[in-house]
Amino acid sequence: MKQAISFITLGVADLARSRAFYRALGWRESSGSQAEVAFYQAGSVAFALFARDALAEDANVPPQGAGFPGFTLAHNVSSEAAVDATLREAVAAGGRLVRAGEKAPWGGTRGYFADPDGFLWEVCFNPFFPLDENGFVTLPE
Repeated sequence: MKQAISFITLGVADLARSRAFYRALGWRESSGSQAEVAFYQAGSVAFALFARDALAEDANVPPQGAGFPGFTLAHNVSSEAAVDATLREAVAAGGRLVRAGEKAPWGGTRGYFADPDGFLWEVCFNPFFPLDENGFVTLPE
């Protein structure tokens, strides 16, 4: 399998509410979006919002599930100050602050917010993984 992620799709409780939340964060939907799915270009990865029950049906699994889903999404920024600014932006858009921005034990700065469905987003400044000219994380080889 090629080492690549093409899409990240979140199963959301209220598609209209989630669309409004991401729109308030400044995200623009792709013209490929449809009534039942919203698509966004997120750097080199496509990001999608799909009704939770419909996504579970598509995967042939039950839609129930609660608590920590075992993953987070991350948004890396170019400075420590941008961590707090981005967390404030997410809260203003309707997100919930989960962890305020603070120094991380590994040397960077991070904080967390939850989107309207509780999906956790880490906002991170990592001086060891700089952003390239397009704002994408650059990992060491």
